[in-house]
This record gives sequence, structure tokens and C-alpha cells, in this order.
Amino acid sequence: MNKYAVIVAGGSGVRMGSTLPKQFLPVCGKPVLWHSLETFLAAAPDMRIILVLPKDHIPTGQEIIGTTSDPARITITTGGETRFHSVKNGLAAIQAPGVVFVHDAVRCLLSTGLIHRCYESTVEKGNAIPAIQPVDTLRIETPDGSQVIDRTKVRIIQTPQTFFSDILQKAFEQPYDVAFTDEASVVEKLGVAIHLVEGEATNIKITRPLDILLAEKILKENLRA
Repeated sequence: MNKYAVIVAGGSGVRMGSTLPKQFLPVCGKPVLWHSLETFLAAAPDMRIILVLPKDHIPTGQEIIGTTSDPARITITTGGETRFHSVKNGLAAIQAPGVVFVHDAVRCLLSTGLIHRCYESTVEKGNAIPAIQPVDTLRIETPDGSQVIDRTKVRIIQTPQTFFSDILQKAFEQPYDVAFTDEASVVEKLGVAIHLVEGEATNIKITRPLDILLAEKILKENLRA
């Protein structure tokens, strides 16, 4: 079955306090984006990658692709106004049916095992959304203040969010809605049941300077393993 990874790299460096977008910041000597690309390339020899970038950063993306292990399997398309529109642009590059992984470029620590788990669950159930259980106490704001939420009923959602291409492409034909915070929310609006799979605690989203330090430590530990 065809496999496609739509990797969305539209972030900025605002919360990172950097003029360089976070997907291009170095982690262990390589850009964050490079690590994400390499993991998907390693996950399956027939994996095709569609990298979605802001127009102004396409030259940088091309340079990074040139340093990967298999540049021929990666193509670039331009991002849109929102994540929804960027993913929609990426999906337009898919010409044959298959399984699609939509992944945040700045989640550069995912494992090939997670990719395989998402693929297998999608083949079985139609989609797979990685999620982990929170370890902190959670509260929700109410008109009277706040109240505790049962954290055993809550999941933190990650990527790659994985679907059959026909379902995902159909979902993205819907008009944009501000409630579309991820691909699962778009597909769910079609009435499709969403299936969660076990994510990874180390599959963090690079957002703050501390995340770079954590990512470097995790990558170095993985190399020693």
C-alpha cells in the first residue's frame, strides 16, 4: 500500500525567541526538520514525503532535503494561511490511494516504531491518532472558578495523525472551521470515528528553548542505546 507523509513545517520562532523558525534550529548538529525527515525515510523504503513549507523558506528546505539519505523521495509544496490550508495543499500532491501520515515537523523525536504502529492501526481501523495520558493534575475553568478533571479520561494528542488518503482528502474538501485544530477534528466532522493509539512521551513538540535541550539529551541517549 502506498505510504505518504505530509510533514507540515510552518512554525515561526516567536515562542523560541529566535528569528529562525524552530523547524530550522539545530539539534545535535542537524536542523529539527532534518531529524523528522530522516525518521520517515527510515520507517519504510516506499515512504514518499511531501514537505509543506512557507514560500519564503522553500530554499532552506531544499538545502536540508539535499542532506538527507534519500532526497528523491521528498517533494516540497507551499503552505497556506492556516494549518488546515497547509495540509490541504500537501494532500493535493497525492495522486494515488494509500495511507497518509500528517506530522508536525517540529516533533523530531518520533520513532519508526510509532510510525509502524500508526500504519498498522490505520490498515485495521481506518485511522490512528497517537495520544498519551497526562501525568499532571488537570483543572478546567468554570463560572465559579475551576474544578478537577479526571485525568484518566483525558489524552494529549500527538502526530503523526494517520488516515486512508480517500477519507482524509474528502474531509479536507469541507470549508475551513476554526474548530479544526488538527486532522482528527476535520475527519471527525464527517462522522468518522477516531481511533487512538499509544503515543510516546518523548514525542515532544519543539516550542521553547528548553525543548531543544531535552531533544538533544533524548537523541544522545538513543544513540547510546
